[in-house]
Amino acid sequence: MPILHSTYSTPWYFRNGHLQTILPALFRKVRGVNYKRERIFTSDDDFLELDWSAVGSSQLVLISHGLEGSSETQYAKGMCKSANRNNMDALVWNYRGCSGAVNKQPRFYHSGETGDLDTVMRHVLALGKYHQIYLIGFSVGGNITLKYLGEQKYPIPGVIKCAVTFSVPCDLAGCALQLAGRVNWIYMNRFIKSLSAKIKSKALIFPEKLDVKHLKNIKNFQQFDTQYTAPLHSYSSAEDYWEANSSKQFLKNIYVPTLIVTALNDPFLSLSCYPILEAQSNKNLFLEMPKYGGHCGFGLPWQHPEYWSEWRAINFIKEWCELI
Repeated sequence: MPILHSTYSTPWYFRNGHLQTILPALFRKVRGVNYKRERIFTSDDDFLELDWSAVGSSQLVLISHGLEGSSETQYAKGMCKSANRNNMDALVWNYRGCSGAVNKQPRFYHSGETGDLDTVMRHVLALGKYHQIYLIGFSVGGNITLKYLGEQKYPIPGVIKCAVTFSVPCDLAGCALQLAGRVNWIYMNRFIKSLSAKIKSKALIFPEKLDVKHLKNIKNFQQFDTQYTAPLHSYSSAEDYWEANSSKQFLKNIYVPTLIVTALNDPFLSLSCYPILEAQSNKNLFLEMPKYGGHCGFGLPWQHPEYWSEWRAINFIKEWCELI
């Protein structure tokens, strides 16, 4: 599809990509979302924890959060609140290790873990109450969503009517190199610190599988994924893991109407994370590249009641509901 013109705008004093990324993450507070938690079990004797914000609808917004996020991340809660306000149920699924509990297997989650998303989807379908499902993914959750929609090994159920993703690192290698740059040290340091804490917690349960002595030398994703992510998930190297799980290669197979929103000033993303050619060659892909927005920003930290990203997602859903 042609590249879409974006309606997003922001005051002149809030156009720096780092400010737009950091301030909403630190200072936005979404209130009034009261989750009901459900634990479901996976085929490998592990569990996933789902947080529901339901209003009794037959329509469901299924949300995938970003790296080291959770259902408590403010953009996830903001999207839940907007969905509920528009008479849709919302569900945020927490990746393994992101719900506050250490999961039961040595492995945890990774940036292309579509098997767990499929487990969640099968559970939702088994409830028999949702006739229309809309997928929304942020950052790594967007990569998981797009990969899931474009993979052939998981048949996409017909109740999935459309999808919306924001700030997607659809080329994981490019994103890893971008975040390793000196200007992005604050993000990389925070991610590595959080991931390292999870490795330490898991090593107490699986000392034979995880050697924490390497953590003190890890400064970036290339080192972390080489030492932990790749071997834990049966990849030969960080590069093998990145190549296999980048959603960009799967975009050509997506047949569900899908909106990809990526700001041009996103500090996390390399140029390779903007799938212009892929969108132009697939009638089901809609690529929107606002000039500003940062990484999963798209709003002011004091903005109320909703961010532009939430309005955009719900508006896209409503457009396709009318066409169904």
